[in-house]
Amino acid sequence: MKRMILLTLSLLLVLGLAVSSVMAGPGYGRGFNAPGYGYPAIPNLTAEQSAKIQALQKKYLDETAPLQQQLLAKRTELRSLWLNPQPDQAKITVLQKEVLNLQSKIAEKSTNLRLEIRNVLTPEQQAQLGAFGYGPGMGKMGRMGRW
Repeated sequence: MKRMILLTLSLLLVLGLAVSSVMAGPGYGRGFNAPGYGYPAIPNLTAEQSAKIQALQKKYLDETAPLQQQLLAKRTELRSLWLNPQPDQAKITVLQKEVLNLQSKIAEKSTNLRLEIRNVLTPEQQAQLGAFGYGPGMGKMGRMGRW
């Protein structure tokens, strides 16, 4: 009897892992200049344009990395406050405002990056952005994407 239960549980675990890996789909390992990551594959980039865009992206990542770390720390702290049986409303409110402030700063830097990248492109390349996936759209599971 114990052997049958163990076999059934093992089978369910394997089946659950298989289903979750199939449902997960592809990861986000495509990089900055790839469709679906917020920046389209921009057609006909010159080597100079590509170098400028990569420099802008590196600058953006360097500027936002500390903000992302702060955001992660604040979210973790906020989550721990919510797990408390008697959550402190004042602390939660203050922390939530700090999280929103950090998110706003990151979004502002992201918008500035997009505008700076557009300034590197020629008018013809800018006109083609819409055809290459620039702009908001539907993501996995029918959810709206950021770009």
